[in-house]
Amino acid sequence: MEKRSRNFYFLSAFFAMFVLFLYGPILTIGILSFQGPQGGLTFPMNGVSFHWFRDLFQEQAVGDIWGSFRRSFALGLMVMITTVVVSVLGGLAFRKRFQGSTVLFYLAIASLVIPSILISLGVGLIFNQLGLPVHWASSGFGSQLTWTLPFGLLIMFAVFNRFDKSYEEAARDQGATAWQTFAYVVLPIIAPSLLGVALFGFTLSYDEFARTLLTAGSYNTLPLEIFGMTTNVTTPVIFALGTLTTIFSFCIISVFFLMVWLMSRRKDKGSDAGKGMV
Repeated sequence: MEKRSRNFYFLSAFFAMFVLFLYGPILTIGILSFQGPQGGLTFPMNGVSFHWFRDLFQEQAVGDIWGSFRRSFALGLMVMITTVVVSVLGGLAFRKRFQGSTVLFYLAIASLVIPSILISLGVGLIFNQLGLPVHWASSGFGSQLTWTLPFGLLIMFAVFNRFDKSYEEAARDQGATAWQTFAYVVLPIIAPSLLGVALFGFTLSYDEFARTLLTAGSYNTLPLEIFGMTTNVTTPVIFALGTLTTIFSFCIISVFFLMVWLMSRRKDKGSDAGKGMV
């Protein structure tokens, strides 16, 4: 067996430190959320129990945890659906060059380099000037799209740049209409990428703080609610909430990965069946 160089051990240690830095805080919060009834916010732990998880499902003296969760979940779904639809339409539109396409492209992704708090401030001011109510489902929804749409568009641009147009030509040669070609040929091929765009849209919206700070109105989303709790909650219930929201995020990611796996498995079965017929 070939002897490993010192660089291997150095890079391995560096990677281990990176993983620890990335997941260490999450692990720490998870451990502290199991404090006993008399436990605090720091080590050493005072007993081990599920007390603070049970406390989450009781009426809270401060905050609106479950109301903010429902708002974040609904907003995430709204942003996800809009991001997928607009990204697909944008990707289709940019398959052919048109006058002003370059300028439009850079305008579409410009919000990625603008500080998020300025986006939030600008959207909030626009709604105030127009006399429109600042609400999480309107101004908050719009400000979050400035964050999710550029990612979705960039993904779809990359997908369609690599898309083999011969599939569409073959469908049209068989008499398929433009809609049939898109629905039965293009859409199944790009479906895994659409799941990626949907996952991006939901997760980026679900945990977005800065762009929602000045556009959510009177009702907080979950990140805003958690931030507010850090100033007036002095029990591990906030850690229990962080643990549950982290588990929920991993569950959402797992569902999307499962969908991709099922789609790829179905595609492989279809390919094997086609080979068997030949």
